[in-house]
Amino acid sequence: MSEFQDKAVIVTGGAKGIGRGICLAFAREGARVLCADVDVEAAERLAAENGSLPGHIRFQAADVARDDACRALARTAVSEWGGVDILCNNVGVQPVSSYLPAHELPEETWDDILNVNLKSAFLMTRHCVPEMIKRGGGVIINTASVQGLQSTKGVCAYAASKGGILSLTRQLALEYAEDNVRVLAVNPGTIDTPLVDEALQAMGGDETEHRERMGRAHPVGRIGTPQDIANAVLFLASEKASFMTGENVCVDGGMMAKGAWS
Repeated sequence: MSEFQDKAVIVTGGAKGIGRGICLAFAREGARVLCADVDVEAAERLAAENGSLPGHIRFQAADVARDDACRALARTAVSEWGGVDILCNNVGVQPVSSYLPAHELPEETWDDILNVNLKSAFLMTRHCVPEMIKRGGGVIINTASVQGLQSTKGVCAYAASKGGILSLTRQLALEYAEDNVRVLAVNPGTIDTPLVDEALQAMGGDETEHRERMGRAHPVGRIGTPQDIANAVLFLASEKASFMTGENVCVDGGMMAKGAWS
């Protein structure tokens, strides 16, 4: 039996991309997963896979940039499953319209990105940690990015939000180590998700050629998959990583080993 059997897991931004991969990975291990997202259609497609999984995925529509939505997610996990064991703060946005120099970025776009990507992690933690402590501990896995370590032009809000997640990860790890709550982060490289599809479309020209070029930029010669990230998340959430907290792990095909994006 998997160590995740019947564990209560919350995944924000869980309906598509990396979040979908994480939800499915935990459900395959027998966990009870609460998928939080604003995309109801994508969540319904995900829920259709429930029947073949050892665990279960439940969807709850939630804008996790709002405190009341985060509180409601924690309450659902407690009422349905008795608490929260694992929290995956995965949700993230990087609209194509936000690819601008800082002085041209609208203030509301900055606020939207920081609220979804960073503030949501704080809000979810605030409501879930007390429930973890009641159960004797838990794990928080934050989805950061290699753009929180190094960056490229035109993504100031996204890079700031991901750098903030890395700093928040370290801070929370220290705050709750004595409560047996471990806090870690993953830094994906380029992953085959709807966000990448949107970026490729915005480039214009041959999308296949752009995708192949992205793959060649990674030392391993390809872009990643949601399953690549989910595999790392499962490890970090497991007892095999019980001596790890406050750390971030790059799952980037060797991109950061190059020391630059080029």
